[in-house]
Amino acid sequence: MTPSTADARRRALLRTARDVADDLAADAIVRDQAGKPPTDETARLREAGLPAALTPPGPDRGTDWRTACAVVREIAAADSSVGDVLARHYVHTWSGRFYASHQHAAALEEESVRERWLWTGAIRAPWPDEDTAGADLTLRRHGTGHQLSGRRAVHTAVATADQIVVDAVSAANGGVLVVRIPPGTRGLSVEPAHDRLGQRVAGAGEVVLDRVAIAPEQVLGRRPHDEESTAPFTALAEPALRLALCHVGLGIAEGALTEARDLSRGGRAHRLPGEDPDLFLTYGELASAAQTATAVVDRATDVMTQALDLGPHLDAEAAAGVAALVATAEAVTSKAALRITARVLELADAPGLDRFWRNARVLTAHRPVAHRLRSVGEHYLNGSHRAVAAFH
Repeated sequence: MTPSTADARRRALLRTARDVADDLAADAIVRDQAGKPPTDETARLREAGLPAALTPPGPDRGTDWRTACAVVREIAAADSSVGDVLARHYVHTWSGRFYASHQHAAALEEESVRERWLWTGAIRAPWPDEDTAGADLTLRRHGTGHQLSGRRAVHTAVATADQIVVDAVSAANGGVLVVRIPPGTRGLSVEPAHDRLGQRVAGAGEVVLDRVAIAPEQVLGRRPHDEESTAPFTALAEPALRLALCHVGLGIAEGALTEARDLSRGGRAHRLPGEDPDLFLTYGELASAAQTATAVVDRATDVMTQALDLGPHLDAEAAAGVAALVATAEAVTSKAALRITARVLELADAPGLDRFWRNARVLTAHRPVAHRLRSVGEHYLNGSHRAVAAFH
């Protein structure tokens, strides 16, 4: 593909994302209040071709990391639940490259584009003291394949995805395998989460698996037990997801600021804009916080893009540096999103404006800023090659 053709495809994809975002924004408040699984929303994404477009880049298919993140942020500004769905979809479509052989990954990506699959899943980060005996998902040999049993929380599209990617412990040898499961498989059921504080339309819930048959082609590969035995490129899987979610957080902050600004301009605010210097100061502070977070996240995105392009040639030092930048981006974005979404409630009075704070709160609840900063400090001080701020 020539540079001009690639650039044209990128512009077309971003135009499509803006059109979808405008469509989603029109009824975002109503859908947030209803809190239903994202059946209609994922149908809109499929109709626009976004799940097929947001797969790893390849010959005449897929999307580069920077463009995919720009699409996620555009959608998240209109509806962060749907942005969350799309962010996790894109990262999970990379699962073949992170865990499988080159041939297996290529075939899987081609099928995903052809069938317009929507991906979701939940893969745990490697942990040195992992208790395989108490694993929530277990694989047992059965014929030429396996049977998978247990339950796992999934943050998006649990009832609407076409592929669910999880890791599970082999009962035979304690090894951890990454597998994909098509919904509708016998023995698989889903329990949607109800009455969430935020991200209500993301479709979170649990998958419950009772001796679900896993064919050999559904096994992507092994997930190492600990960070020391993880290949540098595979180590990018976890920070890649966290970085994609940073773009969701930025979308929330940008969406909240834009909506509050429009309300202020239209006179539907606690204070009229006029010549109020305090109002100007507040908007200046919040806009600066959003722009600062954007700069940090964009830098991490550029570095992640370069690391992913290196593939198996990536070394451990570079992978650790990427993880440190992602942890920094998370810390900055989390603070900015929570601050902005709380402060806009003081600037404007309108139904539904609170959804931005609720969504930001749920998105960042399990990613403490102090933990991120502690890991960044360890990397800065000791040059640690361990994955930075990974969670079990």
